[in-house]
Amino acid sequence: MSRKVTIYSSDYCPYCHRAKALLQARGVSDYEEIVVDGQPELRSRMTQLTGRTSVPQIFIGDTHVGGCDDLHALDARGGLVPLLAAA
Repeated sequence: MSRKVTIYSSDYCPYCHRAKALLQARGVSDYEEIVVDGQPELRSRMTQLTGRTSVPQIFIGDTHVGGCDDLHALDARGGLVPLLAAA
């Protein structure tokens, strides 16, 4: 069983698309996407949770992974697949 993945994103963000493509390449086909475009209350919630204002912001389970570069770095270190698989 894989952990729940949540992505705060924007429809026009190339980094969001790259992050989602990497997750899909690692077998994640079902994730919650929270699009913050034109939704100041959702962006504010994301900022409160992460301390960051940029998208994407990615959570795997309760773990805040960070943005696209953070996700790719985690994958390069071999940490993404185990984090996704943790029950």
